[in-house]
Amino acid sequence: MRALVTGGSRGIGAAVVRALAARGDTVAVHCRHNTAAAAEVVAGLPGEGHCVVAGDVADPAAVAALVRSALDRLGGVDILVNNAGIYREQPIASTSLQDWLADWRRVLDVNVQGAATVTWHVVRHLLTRPEGPGGARIVMVGSRGAYRGEPDAPAYGASKAAVHALAQSLAVSLAPHGIAVSAVAPGFTATDLAVPRLSGDSGRALRAQSPFQRVATPDEVASAVLWLTSRDAEWASGAVLDLNGASYLH
Repeated sequence: MRALVTGGSRGIGAAVVRALAARGDTVAVHCRHNTAAAAEVVAGLPGEGHCVVAGDVADPAAVAALVRSALDRLGGVDILVNNAGIYREQPIASTSLQDWLADWRRVLDVNVQGAATVTWHVVRHLLTRPEGPGGARIVMVGSRGAYRGEPDAPAYGASKAAVHALAQSLAVSLAPHGIAVSAVAPGFTATDLAVPRLSGDSGRALRAQSPFQRVATPDEVASAVLWLTSRDAEWASGAVLDLNGASYLH
């Protein structure tokens, strides 16, 4: 199988890339501009044929180019994992209108429009390839914040709710073509960017959110994504899989 993973140079995305490659898939690792970090991930993967593709998913022209690059270099794509996303803190009581509007635009452009545009190009490829689209898998990386709310980052929470809805809408429209679409909704995950928040009182509070008294690892999220991209996961199409250690139930 051939996979494109957006935001694949670090954190959950890099863990997904490693899991896919370990299964034997060939992976295009996307980054916005840090090609050195993406290349480092590729260098550590088993197998051959992996590649780096770059571009801002908020820019439709850049998306067209990066998807085309992935298709050309892999010879096609069977799996898409939409992981690229950004988080902006914007508490409404202390954020200026100018910053409020700018944050909303950027977060929605990356997290929602970006995922939708990448998906459009990949689906166009799947529907027109000679062997047909059957068996393809699309997984969106959402968030627990879509359900419980993000009081200091409302644009982020709203964007992830939209990502979940996008996955479910496409699950219905693409099922007749044999394409399964699903999403994962992780809780707090110990990525490299999040590690500083896991020390001291902040870390204790975050771990206390789960009855397991810990947070997720990127590999745990990647394991769920790996299954959702498998042939066995067709009947999970339309599902949004909670991965939060019982820290939020709904």
